[in-house]
Amino acid sequence: MSIAEIESPARPWPGLDRLGVLIALIAVAGLLLPFAVFRANRIVLGEGLLLPSALAPVPAVALGLVLLIGIGVTLVRVHPMAKLVIGFCVLGALFLLIGQAARELTPPDNTFARVSPGAGFWLLAFAFALVVTDALTRLRFAPWPRIGILALVLAAFAALLWSGSWNDLSILKEYGNRAPAFWAEARTHLILAFGSVAIAILAGVPLGILLYRVKPLRAAVLNILNIVQTIPSIALFGLLIAPLAWVAANVPGASALGISGIGMAPALVALFAYSLLPVVSNTVVGLVNVPEAANDAARGMGMTDRQRLFSVELPLAFPVILTGIRIVLVQNIGLATIAALIGGGGFGVFVFQGIGQTAMDLVLLGAVPTVALAFAAAVILDAFVEMVSTRERAR
Repeated sequence: MSIAEIESPARPWPGLDRLGVLIALIAVAGLLLPFAVFRANRIVLGEGLLLPSALAPVPAVALGLVLLIGIGVTLVRVHPMAKLVIGFCVLGALFLLIGQAARELTPPDNTFARVSPGAGFWLLAFAFALVVTDALTRLRFAPWPRIGILALVLAAFAALLWSGSWNDLSILKEYGNRAPAFWAEARTHLILAFGSVAIAILAGVPLGILLYRVKPLRAAVLNILNIVQTIPSIALFGLLIAPLAWVAANVPGASALGISGIGMAPALVALFAYSLLPVVSNTVVGLVNVPEAANDAARGMGMTDRQRLFSVELPLAFPVILTGIRIVLVQNIGLATIAALIGGGGFGVFVFQGIGQTAMDLVLLGAVPTVALAFAAAVILDAFVEMVSTRERAR
């Protein structure tokens, strides 16, 4: 062995990535399952088609090569940026070519046939979404770049929908048949989720301040809110029907305000009740954990209790309060789906209609936007929490 070889030994082959091995196994399982499902109409059982049967030969081979490269990169330890780029490329190819598979499998002038993504497509998408998530976690982007990546992903999906590449997919056909109802229920879902959180903030933050100031009340009120939180969502929705129906029948003007035993009112009240505990408890925790030195300094400057609350305590507690709001918002976006069971509307209307008709694409029409909305809200609020926390630490 030469001196040069001793001084600069050959660089070893990158080791295996443990999480990458698990992700690669999920991806391989996806390759063995149907990529697309063809059904003669929207409710009959479908025929699962593997990747070579779902696409023309050239796109099938191209997608297969992209997937193999992606699996190979996933298995080894490489820079997270490489995994991020590969993950997005594979996801882009998957979402583009599932639309092409739908076009190729749908018979000409056939309005009854349905083509939907198969289990293999969903497993592959899940596997490479994990690759992207893992890479983003390791790269530790600052808040604004994370929001920018989310905006680019949403813009890519919007462009894909606008281009018509997915028009032959069954979920888009369900949307085409129900577009006005979809947007009406989307508005209702947003009102339920964001409206209940807004009311919880208006009521919960002052209540949390009160519990922080009056310690004897703290345990009793938090225990009551904790009991409410443990009631199953469907049960709470049902329990509110009778009292709100009585209010609508006996309180003048209540019915004119939209209060009734079924509909949006009990759904909004239930979601508000579920929102109180995280908002109140995080407000109390945030205020309790304000450093005593900060309060002492404020007292030394001659600040009153009110001035200390708004100028010192609440700003320092705000990251913790915002974390509670983030938990509540993501929770309520999902729980608002249940409101459809009592006539409250929202995306749950399509979910439960689809279950009743055994039309899974109708279920997806309600479930996919709910998941996307919750994910986007989590990313944005996580970024805001980090920005606020960093700003407070820098002071």
